[in-house]
Amino acid sequence: MEALLSSSSCTALFKPKLISPIPPKFNLKSFNFKTKFPLTNNPVAKFTPLKVANSPSSTAVSGEAVPVQMKAWVYDDYGDVSVLRFDESVAVPEIKEDQVLVKVAAAALNPVDFKRRLGKFKATDSPLPTVPGYDVAGTVVKVGSQVKSLKEGDEVYGDVNEKALDGPKQYGSLAEYVAVEEKLLALKPKNLDFKQAAGLPLAIETANEGLERAGFGPGKSILVLGGAGGVGSLVIQLAKHVFGASRVAATSSAGKLELLKSLGADLAIDYTKENFEELPEKFDVVYDAVGQCEKAVKVVKEGGSVVALTGAVTPPGFRFVVTSDGSALTKLNPFLESGKVKPVIDPKGPFPFSQVVEAFSYLETGRASGKVVISPIP
Repeated sequence: MEALLSSSSCTALFKPKLISPIPPKFNLKSFNFKTKFPLTNNPVAKFTPLKVANSPSSTAVSGEAVPVQMKAWVYDDYGDVSVLRFDESVAVPEIKEDQVLVKVAAAALNPVDFKRRLGKFKATDSPLPTVPGYDVAGTVVKVGSQVKSLKEGDEVYGDVNEKALDGPKQYGSLAEYVAVEEKLLALKPKNLDFKQAAGLPLAIETANEGLERAGFGPGKSILVLGGAGGVGSLVIQLAKHVFGASRVAATSSAGKLELLKSLGADLAIDYTKENFEELPEKFDVVYDAVGQCEKAVKVVKEGGSVVALTGAVTPPGFRFVVTSDGSALTKLNPFLESGKVKPVIDPKGPFPFSQVVEAFSYLETGRASGKVVISPIP
């Protein structure tokens, strides 16, 4: 899932609309959206016309002034990092009854973010323009009428999209505010700051759900391909410290082998020097975060399984689309608060909000260790 998070169809989430900057003497009747936002290079793209805010006024919510407009990163068409633009006049999203408004303190990038921006799943995407971002950590400043547990002032974290590929929100987390369903969020672990918490949600939920679907449990062995990545680094820790693995092996480049060992790997394999598929040892589960399922099946025990996040799937490999679930984060919070499981943040970060383009470019090199985090916001 961290790689492209393939597949599955589910009901699309609601599609809020962005608000554009306010040009002087704006005439809505004469505004030509086709000219302003031409789609000739992307004939199949959907596009929701932008609304315009009438006033930069603010609404006071429990002492927290919530403005009408906010700063955000936006793209109006699919493409490389050049389509990203910084916008200081995007509408603060309205919340539904089951949602809260989160003042974003930090966000994190995942491969699904850039693959979405490239248009890899445009057929099921929300309409353009898009404020990207899945992972968020911040403070609740407003709650919907049907919200049961969260309250204003709560520090929370989560993945804002219930299904990564099917109708992800038009308003994502790379903004000052984001509207999120209560069920997708959890209280932030007390021992983590916002930067650390933002690096967890999508990756730890993917790691956890993959292990559960594979039937992983105490006494079983696992090989993690791509153990230094955002998902892989958490698979190692969850397998060892939460699921009770008897043995954990993982692959990475030479410079990251010590990181693997520090996370709990019993065997750290340099994939540039060793072919893991030639290991005499077999594993109950292989968790493939890099797209090498065809090789992975060669080292899985009979009756075992391969979790494949990307690339072609070879039986007994399987792929799944992670479901964002705040209750999964709540369940894992004790392991985070005890220090048994730790977020892994790439040492080049966190990237400031002004360097989102640089953060995307770095993520797309495939060289990041752990998560690429954006903080502070704004």
